[in-house]
Amino acid sequence: MKRIPLSTLILTAIVIVLAAGLIGTLFFLRSQPPPQRGFTPLVEVAPMEPDSSVWGVNYPNQYSTFLLTAQNDTQTKYGGSKLISKLEQDPRLLTLFAGMAFSKEYNEDRGHMLSLQDVQETARVNETTPGTCYSCKSSSNPRLWAEMGPEAFYETKFFDLGNRVTTPIGCANCHEANTMRLIVTNPALQQALEAQGKDWQTATRQEMRSLVCANCHVEYYFKGEGKHLTFPWSNGTGIEDIVTYYAEIGFADWKYPDAGTPMVKIQHPEYEMYTADSTHFRAGVACADCHMPYTRDGAAKFSTHDVKSPLLRAETACGACHTDVTYVTDRVKRIQDQVHETLIATEDAIIAAINAIKAAAADPNADTTVLDEARALHREAQLRWDFVAAENSMGFHNPAEALRILARATDQARQAQLKAIQASPQALLARAQP
Repeated sequence: MKRIPLSTLILTAIVIVLAAGLIGTLFFLRSQPPPQRGFTPLVEVAPMEPDSSVWGVNYPNQYSTFLLTAQNDTQTKYGGSKLISKLEQDPRLLTLFAGMAFSKEYNEDRGHMLSLQDVQETARVNETTPGTCYSCKSSSNPRLWAEMGPEAFYETKFFDLGNRVTTPIGCANCHEANTMRLIVTNPALQQALEAQGKDWQTATRQEMRSLVCANCHVEYYFKGEGKHLTFPWSNGTGIEDIVTYYAEIGFADWKYPDAGTPMVKIQHPEYEMYTADSTHFRAGVACADCHMPYTRDGAAKFSTHDVKSPLLRAETACGACHTDVTYVTDRVKRIQDQVHETLIATEDAIIAAINAIKAAAADPNADTTVLDEARALHREAQLRWDFVAAENSMGFHNPAEALRILARATDQARQAQLKAIQASPQALLARAQP
């Protein structure tokens, strides 16, 4: 019998010992209790506790800065948190949203602490408004979704549900009680991710520092008679994916008066715009890095919860990565000015198309087939324009994508105008400008 070399026996023994040690270590770690945070909490927070002040006992720095969102009423050039009317800022919106609620009132969103007050006081709600409109406005929601079920929550009328929705956006919208783990709380986001085959629980903490923002800062619509909150993401989150999604299901928020175009109103798609391969997204920057930058209170380092525009504290928000903050803020200004100028040009093109379509639709001898083609182009042009207009960064979250979308929207609007003229010569007499 051939003898096994001593060196082989020694090597085998070492491997066996290491393997046994590794297995033992894994069993030991698995048997340990969940890791505790670096301090003992002063109070136990109930699951989905809606009152953020309770959480604030354990996390006073985060809570005290969160309270500042009620006082932040500063206006930036293209946004901020001051209660101003967008309809007064840009009267073209009265034409673009004619026939639907946003032509009645369209105000700048304020801070998280004022979210509930703003939605309850808006002129856009009435006795027919579903409870779905509370979905992104209150930390009461996670517990109500768990107790009622999302469907019952959505189907309850807005004014009836208001008796149970009592707190503004807060800790429970983004965090798991006691562990403070960042979590998905909105059932619509959970369903949208599942439709794409994604599991948010496998995301890294840095990814979650953006994904929790997608609980609210996204495009959505109310599906079916039950007004089920739904994100149009099953095809993807890009603008072309969303356009296709709405076309496939034949969805429309309203029909444009006199033009007859079935329209879609886009809602604040910050997450979709930012994650569409933007420069900062590719670099691994999270929403919280800029809007909730790390700060210090003595020796304590924490993420401020005074969520607002990075331009309002550029030295902290931008200076964490950029050494020349003045250069950065100047660049932001140039980008936003360019996007805004292009945005207004797109609005003018869409309004010219609307006027042409209305004139053609009033002609009983108009070519209805060509007129429908004009309406389809109008619908897509305005949907794309609104994807940029309703996104709260005036293009800075993704400058190249914003300008690409606006260029396509302008082209479609001009095509719609020409189609309307082909459908009826009367469209030539329509006003070309707002």
